[in-house]
Amino acid sequence: MQISVKSRKPVEYTAVALKAYARAAAAWRLSQKEAAGLADMSESTWKRAKKPGFTGELTKDQYLRLSAIIGIYKSLELYFSAPLAAEWMTRPNTGPLFGGARPVDTAIEGGLPQILNIRTYLDALRGGA
Repeated sequence: MQISVKSRKPVEYTAVALKAYARAAAAWRLSQKEAAGLADMSESTWKRAKKPGFTGELTKDQYLRLSAIIGIYKSLELYFSAPLAAEWMTRPNTGPLFGGARPVDTAIEGGLPQILNIRTYLDALRGGA
């Protein structure tokens, strides 16, 4: 049975997205500031959003960010062993997208386009391209 996103209530969809994102942020040991910046939220909004029962709304950009970040998290878990999968986003990276910076910092600075670039980069690594 397939459930379409349209059949879910927005609050339920938001809760699932935020729970999955919080899991990734915790696994990567992101600070409150980093987790908020990556999700394009203020720190106070992030503190409220990660608690069960959050009734606020997310923007389309925030939904897209969370979706792509969850995809990055899944790719890292599939591609790398446990220690590296958890550290990859917060370790300096000399790859072409990062120039020696930490992927999380480039994602926060570059916003959704950079987050999508990282997702594509990891999908290519996983696919052998």
